[in-house]
Amino acid sequence: MTIQEMKERKREMGLSNEEISRRSGVPVGTLQKILSGKTSSPRLQTIQALERVLTQNTNPGSPTFQYSTDVIRETGVAYGAKRQGEYTLEDYYAIPDERRVELIDGVIYDMSAPSVLHQKLLALLYLQFESCSQKHEDSCEVFLSPCDVQLDGDNKTMLQPDLFVLCRKYDLRAKSIFGAPDLTLEILSPSTRSKDILLKTSKYYHAGVREYWIVDPENERVIVYDFTNENYCPELYSFDDQIPIHISSGKCSINFEKIHQRLQ
Repeated sequence: MTIQEMKERKREMGLSNEEISRRSGVPVGTLQKILSGKTSSPRLQTIQALERVLTQNTNPGSPTFQYSTDVIRETGVAYGAKRQGEYTLEDYYAIPDERRVELIDGVIYDMSAPSVLHQKLLALLYLQFESCSQKHEDSCEVFLSPCDVQLDGDNKTMLQPDLFVLCRKYDLRAKSIFGAPDLTLEILSPSTRSKDILLKTSKYYHAGVREYWIVDPENERVIVYDFTNENYCPELYSFDDQIPIHISSGKCSINFEKIHQRLQ
């Protein structure tokens, strides 16, 4: 899809830049630069994210749900009859297992395969979180993506946090974790930055997550939200800091300097 085709499709669908940004996860500023021609060579992931929104089949009578040739294809009236914002867990579970997506407030977000850096960073974080849990014999357990979390306990949201900590009983045989974890962690990538920083911060807060970590490899920083703190101010750390885990009540921290050394 060319930039001109995107602009025409935007007009046909009657979408604002803000709405396209919300659906695609592409920042509004980036979207404006692409559509105005200021950015002559956008990233492939950015173009694919925009295509997923702008090539959505909006004909209610069509039996086929199709974003684009490289995103989700699922045949059936259930998909063709719905628009973004109307999808439920029934639609989520109908998507093929090999295609990773998240469902947030009835909107389906495609998830591209994580980078090597993302996966190594996630593995190193898991080792330290798990070590903390084992060392202090807490009732908390650490989970890695992909693991479904039915965050709000409703049928319109299903997330897969990169890492989360659960400090309560759960059904080991269930398809997903029901309700909010105690701590969630997301590692930013170009395609998820807007969604993780803006949308998920609000979702996690309102769902009752106690602590949220945003790990930013590009800028080598970590943003921590302690939602139990009434000030609701994010704490900023570098990749050389010792970062406390608030839900551990001072027992544990993550040595990011050690992690940083392993990433060199």
